[in-house]
Amino acid sequence: MVNSVTRTVQHLIDSDFSLQDALQRRYANYSALARMLKPKVEEALGRKVKLESLITSVKRAKAVYRPQRENTTRIIAESVINLRTDVAKISVEKTRRNLEIIRKALTKFPGESFQILEGMSAVTLIFDQKLFDGICSMFRRGDILDERQNLAAIVLQSPRDIINVPGSVIAFYSPISRRHINMEETMSCFTDTILVLRMEDVGKAFTALTDMIGEARKAVGRKTV
Repeated sequence: MVNSVTRTVQHLIDSDFSLQDALQRRYANYSALARMLKPKVEEALGRKVKLESLITSVKRAKAVYRPQRENTTRIIAESVINLRTDVAKISVEKTRRNLEIIRKALTKFPGESFQILEGMSAVTLIFDQKLFDGICSMFRRGDILDERQNLAAIVLQSPRDIINVPGSVIAFYSPISRRHINMEETMSCFTDTILVLRMEDVGKAFTALTDMIGEARKAVGRKTV
């Protein structure tokens, strides 16, 4: 019976990265967390569960996530942050005509920085703002779904291990979301994580990420001494 409670608590925490982060970084209140999980555990098991047994299960879960946190901290510590300003983007309907225009745009502006995100019904292009008028003029006005200027791109270059360690990429998102900053777009390319933000938000986001990387480097340094 106790094992089933423990397994259920573990499953619920496995499904919620914010809970994992709270346990890993030791700012979670075990009693509050247990009370929050209590209705879900009781619904899953079909019976009432004592709060004390839930608190014990939450404490056991903490030990499980500690090694994962250490791997993520190392990857954050070894990451390098770069900033690109004067970025723009447009989103267009995904049609054969527009895909051909995008192909032509890549040849028309050789050597320029382009990121292309292709979804089910739309394609987003992210590029240097100086190209904005030229890119927009290539599409029919009715095909442009959204357009934005005065953006910036934060590029985080991480070690190769980021590919295999769960939670590494989302660790970069957490300090941004905690400051209520909207990400216009986000993408990854091999070991690079790219965040596109409004210019008025980039200062706060850059500071949040550099602070996080600095803290990770201190933590890794303490372990190696």
